[in-house]
Amino acid sequence: MSQQQVSVYPQAFPMTLEEVEDFLAQPLIAKLSTHNKDGTIHLVPIWFKYQNGAIFLGTQEISQKVQNIKRDSRVTVLVDTTEPRLKGVVLYGNAELEYEDVIPIRTSIFEKYMDPADAPELADSLANTWTPVVIRIKPDRIVSFDYSKGFGLGSDEAASKITI
Repeated sequence: MSQQQVSVYPQAFPMTLEEVEDFLAQPLIAKLSTHNKDGTIHLVPIWFKYQNGAIFLGTQEISQKVQNIKRDSRVTVLVDTTEPRLKGVVLYGNAELEYEDVIPIRTSIFEKYMDPADAPELADSLANTWTPVVIRIKPDRIVSFDYSKGFGLGSDEAASKITI
């Protein structure tokens, strides 16, 4: 994995790289934000897979998020949970639209959230209805926060920036 700057919230302790990767392996729902034409934010919940330092999201060519990415590739992705305490990862970067090997990638995303035996059928069914596309984001910056570690307000460790 190439080196990336990871910022941390000063009020919460950050996750380690291993904790970030373990957290993103869970079947949590990502929130993808893109920029609408009028400058407002388009925010949507979406299934994802994090692999080899990149996040992959499956969708349809006609979706608003894809149209927004075609115009402005800057995106932000939030993956968080409140159980047992608030923790999350925010990924900032530029999205790339991929049209090759879409069905296998989408199948691998679906396997994270449903019975793996049913995932290929769903990926095929969606591809037969709409033109599928995969959004790939290689984050420029990752911010993590983990309140289960307590509060780091005022600590040098929590306010520091680390490189992974």
